[in-house]
Amino acid sequence: MPRPPLPQLADFPSQTFDKLRYGDTDRQGHINNAVFASLCETGRVSVLHTPGPLADPGCAFVIARLDLNYHAELFWPGTVEIGTAVTAVGTSSITFAQALFQNEACAATATSVVVQVNQASRRPQALSQAARQRVETVSTVF
Repeated sequence: MPRPPLPQLADFPSQTFDKLRYGDTDRQGHINNAVFASLCETGRVSVLHTPGPLADPGCAFVIARLDLNYHAELFWPGTVEIGTAVTAVGTSSITFAQALFQNEACAATATSVVVQVNQASRRPQALSQAARQRVETVSTVF
């Protein structure tokens, strides 16, 4: 069965970047695989905190799932472009599709789920209508 084509940065309504550091490299001379998860976090945080926190007062988002697929190496020095889109909104959760790009090539794709939790009870709390409307601006179909 043929693989589906990899996404392009232009497929994502939210785009940001991160600078790669020498300390991100490993013995093979490429960016360590664990750094890819942090790069995805940069993209999610951009959506969840721009222009200001999306979480309701007294709440925060926690990651509940991260499924990361590696397609190519990333190399230092350089930057990584991060594409992020919301693909689903649940009662208290948001599902993201993401991809990492270097020199226009897709190096990784990811699906992640964050859940809004009440900081006092540590239990999931439903997203407000305002939060739902805001995430619609970065929603897309993959």
